Amino acid sequence: MLLAAQAQLAEQPQQPPTPVVVGERPRDATAATPGDPERTEEDVQRSSAAADVVVTARRRSEAVQNVPIPISVVGVKELDATGSFNVQRLQQLQPTLQFYSTNPRNSSINIRGLGAPLGLTNDGIEQGVGIYIDQVYLSRVAAATLDFLDVQQIETLRGPQGTLYGKNTVAGAINITSKAPSFTPQGRAEITVGNLEFKQGKASVSGPLTDNVAIRIGLSTTSRRGTIYNVASDSYVNAQDNLGIRTALLWKATDTLDLTLSGDYSRQNPACCAQIFVRVGNTQRALNRQFDALAAAQGYEPPSRNPFDRVTDLDAKLSARNELGGLSLRGEYHLGGGTLTSITAYRFWDWLPANDRDFTGLPITTLSQNPSRQDQYTQEFRYAGEGRGFDYVLGAFGFYQTIKTTGTQRQGPAASRWLINPSNALSRDPSVLDGLTANNDISLKNFSGALFGKLNWKLTDDVTLSPGVRLNYDDKVGSYISVVRDGQGNLVPATGGTARQAAQRDAIQPQAFRDQKFREWNVSYDLTASYKPSRDVLLYATYAHSFKSGGLNLNGVPVVGGVVQTQLAQVKPEKVDHFELGAKTQFWDRKATLNVTGFWTEIRDYQAVVNNSSTSTLRGYLANAGKVRVRGVEADFSVRPSDRVTFYTNGAFTDHEYVDFKNAPCPPELSGGGNGTPIGAPGQPGTNSPVVCDISGQWLPGISKFAFSYGGEYNLPGQVLGASGEAYVGVDANSRTKFSSNASRSIYTDVNGYTLVNARLGFRTDKGVNVFGWVRNLFDIEYYEVLATTPGNTGLIAGNVGDPRTYGLTVGFGF
Repeated sequence: MLLAAQAQLAEQPQQPPTPVVVGERPRDATAATPGDPERTEEDVQRSSAAADVVVTARRRSEAVQNVPIPISVVGVKELDATGSFNVQRLQQLQPTLQFYSTNPRNSSINIRGLGAPLGLTNDGIEQGVGIYIDQVYLSRVAAATLDFLDVQQIETLRGPQGTLYGKNTVAGAINITSKAPSFTPQGRAEITVGNLEFKQGKASVSGPLTDNVAIRIGLSTTSRRGTIYNVASDSYVNAQDNLGIRTALLWKATDTLDLTLSGDYSRQNPACCAQIFVRVGNTQRALNRQFDALAAAQGYEPPSRNPFDRVTDLDAKLSARNELGGLSLRGEYHLGGGTLTSITAYRFWDWLPANDRDFTGLPITTLSQNPSRQDQYTQEFRYAGEGRGFDYVLGAFGFYQTIKTTGTQRQGPAASRWLINPSNALSRDPSVLDGLTANNDISLKNFSGALFGKLNWKLTDDVTLSPGVRLNYDDKVGSYISVVRDGQGNLVPATGGTARQAAQRDAIQPQAFRDQKFREWNVSYDLTASYKPSRDVLLYATYAHSFKSGGLNLNGVPVVGGVVQTQLAQVKPEKVDHFELGAKTQFWDRKATLNVTGFWTEIRDYQAVVNNSSTSTLRGYLANAGKVRVRGVEADFSVRPSDRVTFYTNGAFTDHEYVDFKNAPCPPELSGGGNGTPIGAPGQPGTNSPVVCDISGQWLPGISKFAFSYGGEYNLPGQVLGASGEAYVGVDANSRTKFSSNASRSIYTDVNGYTLVNARLGFRTDKGVNVFGWVRNLFDIEYYEVLATTPGNTGLIAGNVGDPRTYGLTVGFGF
């Protein structure tokens, strides 16, 4: 939550505020050039007269309208004004950015619907959207659940960025730039209070220590009462409890060498994360094995069947402690006609969870947790130079990561009645599954190295060709061990044994495989042709071939006859072919900006959960689907007709489907029944289910066909208590149409479209004081963030309901 309070120091209210616009905008008074701490806001405002928002998308400072990449840029003022203090909030400003999370580890960030399949968490694979903070790559999506900390600007690059940003940017990259240390003393502080006991404080200070050393320190803290009342614990859950601190030292060692040492630490420790009862949908299981019958057999009824009552009765402990931090050293040396950059970084991530994975108040699964520790080390060398009629970037990148996850799952006294067929006498013996415990040990060592280069060659004053190439090598070694013991501490064998042990094995399957390896070379390349017929028009076309790293299936694989199917442990890379046409335009004396992009992306060997009838029908596993396709059109428009008014609207049409996916897990309405033919009707209890489902032609999860964000701000000069400034009112809204919330589209898990409206009203002074009231979800719309099927084909659908209306007051000041 750092952003919300860090409006640029030298705010000058007599100048109209930055338009609250995502996408390329006509003006942005906050986009200081990264790596140039002496570039003041006043400098940037002067450059804004030329409508130049400065970005580093191509690893050099450029005006965004001159970069042939679709980029959405959000500056510090937009972040502050809209309360966008993390990626989840940021997505409401950017129609093609999607963020889904049931807890920090089970999170996915997608651009144009691509990146990571919704709800798919596996230590052995990587994300498809690259996240960079101050040019340091963050390999875990969990980082995106934390608050932004002392951020200057966020660039979202849409489409594959494999040449300059690396292997796992098949959907795009999020490039976050922090505020740099300043040699001019400055500071900013902000306090916010709101309903639901919301409290947020943010502060930053910067200034010189000596003539050539400057420091910056920023911190933020946020807390909020949970939005779900848990009757079992008599407490509110899904709360917020965040703390972050960042510091940076800039040493101008010589006239040609700058060194920046940065360190940060962020911590979340809320009572979280509850997925609550949403609905029951019939499966093909026998009726007495579906949710309502199973619940009635134990005298259970959820506290409410209306999820928007925001009540649950989860009886297992909930925790989502999430810690992330690290150190980086960036050196920038002006050498010859260019700049040599070195970035050395270490980062860690600690995840300490506790979940209720039966999603009920019954003691079925009493313990479910996968504590995880990640350490990563990165080193990048990059030289950006230029010659007569061309410029270029050459570089090398190294990455090493270790992950250690030690999970535990324990069944409780209600498990036998819930999980074992009622026709089996063992179902009436609670001791069969009570205390049954799996201890999982997952480890991964992951090395990646790359050489890359990008050339921008001006064929004429108006035409530029930009080829790029990246050679990448991956080496991964991983193990998965799950040891299962009964309530008395006896080992459950992987095969054979008694009927009691067979029932225990059906509930939790023991298995182990060690030192599985994945090693492969890959090449990414792209070519962009751009044409600039006039000062305010840029046309471009791009072809890119990229990949997302292959990996290892570290959530377990099928076991057949007691034999672990280790041939299924490896997962092939995704192979991406991408085509894009775009136009960036400005008109009306650069008061208006209109950028339009059309794209077509195809991915072969798409990483997803599959079923395979030749091995096992008992569980899905991570493998490769045939092919997916996403294509569409995006438009970003903003206008500033006067100093008093700004307006923006951004929209996206996205057509998406599995082109070839014949061995997908079936949705719940086609699951849980017997084997054989004929196959029963969807949701018909006691009928046969298909072993696999062909979902070719169906929607991909998480993508709306239409999505929009739009809003504006109006201000009037005035005085309050003798202080000169301006009063302002702003409105921002986002709309999206229906989307699927399950990997295999289900009649039970489509999320209906919705529109959210946020508003603010305030006064800011010439001296940097800003006081405003705000409201989010103004019309208190009831909506789901995500829906999920639950284990066991009982028909229970759980989900996360979106925040209700929230409101508050923010007071900020700076010097």
